[in-house]
Amino acid sequence: MNRTLFALLIIIFTAGCGNKISNGRRIQLARAGDAILYLDEVPPMIQPGIPAADSTAIVQNYINKWARKELMFQKAENNLSPELKSEIEKQVEETRSDLIIYQYQRQMMLERMDTVISDVEMEDYYYSNKSSFMLNSNIVKALFIKLPAETPGINNIKVLARSEDQADLQELETLCYQFAEKFDDFNEEWVPLDRILIELNANIENQETFLKRTSFYESSDSAGINMVTIRDYRLRATLAPLEYVREDIKRIIWNNRRFEFIQNLENNIYNDAIKENIFRQY
Repeated sequence: MNRTLFALLIIIFTAGCGNKISNGRRIQLARAGDAILYLDEVPPMIQPGIPAADSTAIVQNYINKWARKELMFQKAENNLSPELKSEIEKQVEETRSDLIIYQYQRQMMLERMDTVISDVEMEDYYYSNKSSFMLNSNIVKALFIKLPAETPGINNIKVLARSEDQADLQELETLCYQFAEKFDDFNEEWVPLDRILIELNANIENQETFLKRTSFYESSDSAGINMVTIRDYRLRATLAPLEYVREDIKRIIWNNRRFEFIQNLENNIYNDAIKENIFRQY
């Protein structure tokens, strides 16, 4: 490419000018076989402040990639068998059809489908499908604390961690913000027990027995002391709490609603085509 054209190209890109047509004529940058790359086909790539040499290299790299791809495409197209070309055309048409249908369905859903899922609807689904929400792992509501071994008043912290009194818990929180490496109540949400055990660096052989017998547990390692207060638990193979599966239920309801909407959309179009004599079967 000549230097003048490159200079023009850099000026246009650097200025961010949207006019890439000169005197009503498209500016040609390169030719690869039967294909021509025009300036208005090149995406903006040059940012203000980039040296001219770097800008030139960026544009040249883009042109080289375009040429390699275009030349490979032409070579492949000229050497594929008629059977393969025919198969490709079928696949392209099917893909085009699928994309158009998908975008139309999406547009109709955005315009017409009810996307609001109420708490009542989620509860109804939950209680009507309990067998679908059995736990496959043990879950807990817990408080986890990790403290350096030299933490002052550590025994007092252990006592506070066992307490259910709100004043004690506020004091615990204040102390943990001062000394703890980690203090996490997991937003008071249900979490898998395995997640807690990883934090504790503990190997519990029988989790069910552990949960039934343990409300407070501590472990230590070279880094310090880990402790967990288990406030509530649910065992595997029992019904999951509604709040634990709420998002799953929401996704299920939405997917069911989406499937029903698309089915109705398809059926309505089909039935309308029959009524209007657009579709006939001979």
